[in-house]
Amino acid sequence: MKFAHLADTHLGYRQFGLIEREKDFYEVFGKVIDKIIEEDVDFVIHSGDLFESTKPSPMALLEFQKGLLKLKGAGIPMYAIAGNHDEAMHKGAIPPHVIFKKMGLKVISPINTNYKQGDIFIAGLPFYPASKSNVLKSKLAELSKKAANYEKSILVLHQSIGTGDDVQHELEMGDIPDNFTYYAMGHIHRYLEMDFGDGKLVYPGSIEVWKTDELNDYKINGKGFVVVDLDGQKPVVKRVAVDISRAFVQRSINFDSLESNIAGLKETIKSFDKKPVLTLEVRNIDTDTGFVYDIIKKELGDLSLIIRPTFSKRGETIDEIIGSNDSVSAEMLIEEKLLGYGNSEVDSLALKLYDLLSKDKIEESQEVLDQFFDKHFVSIDEEVEFKTENIDSEDDIEEITEKETPEEENSNVQVTFKGGLE
Repeated sequence: MKFAHLADTHLGYRQFGLIEREKDFYEVFGKVIDKIIEEDVDFVIHSGDLFESTKPSPMALLEFQKGLLKLKGAGIPMYAIAGNHDEAMHKGAIPPHVIFKKMGLKVISPINTNYKQGDIFIAGLPFYPASKSNVLKSKLAELSKKAANYEKSILVLHQSIGTGDDVQHELEMGDIPDNFTYYAMGHIHRYLEMDFGDGKLVYPGSIEVWKTDELNDYKINGKGFVVVDLDGQKPVVKRVAVDISRAFVQRSINFDSLESNIAGLKETIKSFDKKPVLTLEVRNIDTDTGFVYDIIKKELGDLSLIIRPTFSKRGETIDEIIGSNDSVSAEMLIEEKLLGYGNSEVDSLALKLYDLLSKDKIEESQEVLDQFFDKHFVSIDEEVEFKTENIDSEDDIEEITEKETPEEENSNVQVTFKGGLE
């Protein structure tokens, strides 16, 4: 028996605020679904961050629905968990995945932690922040006991683990039970495969370039998914690479050769099917940087989807440029603006988020938010239920309906705060 394992599709992500990049993610997802069907697998596992947010756009929902129905038409079921992006971090929240249960999506959740596919035990949990690591460890121990009754088992998680690469993580390697056959991981966007226990632990990585710091790994391992064969004594993992929809071009050039470098870039870019994302560093500038930017925009603007330039004057580093204007810091401006609200915890949250996000530390920022919501959101008294029509084919995908919100005067949905927040 073999299956496909993918993760971190982030459907609905509008990188750089551009609709073109959102569509790129949909295009790659469609390619992945087609390749999965070509591989003739028995089932699919998605290890979290199916969507970019807990409230996906109608287009994101529709694009996933198309893929799910293609798999259903090929007789291939999909199992999925929620990741940190598509799971709201407060009690009573449910992920958008539940919309698709009637279309065959098998949602692995804290309420329904496990399934059987033939004689294979499939179990998992949605994302848990580091602040809830003790709860996560306890639940993993319970799943380990259940897995002990099966010859072949799969654990599905959306967590970072301590692998020695300094990435913030929620679990250490020793926290993960070692009696599963395969560990279908998500959350880390680079491809990672290792032996663990008697099985394999794999992060398939994201299917598209979600952050530009993923480009080095993309050059080495590509983007895509894996196909896993469970018929032998140990899982056999095959990497299936899928081309991303648009090129990312990175260049570092000297101002003295700006004209010739721009001419070379033009020759490279004009042959692309789609306008690329261009990251350009210009060094040793001895004139106004605005003048240099105008030249770049004029010569390359129509050929690029977006130009992301950085500049340094002759003999000056980027760090020196950033540190040179310290008369009024951003932190001081934030503190001044928040002073009137009179809530020190909100002040602290804003400053922490500014510091982390300015350093592009997305996961650490999410952790700060998780801890804040864990402290201040008590409960939602009534869970929201989603319903869809009984959709069995692509002809029926024109509309996705939710259960109507109760009339305002009859609604019992309440959010309660602690600590005096308004």
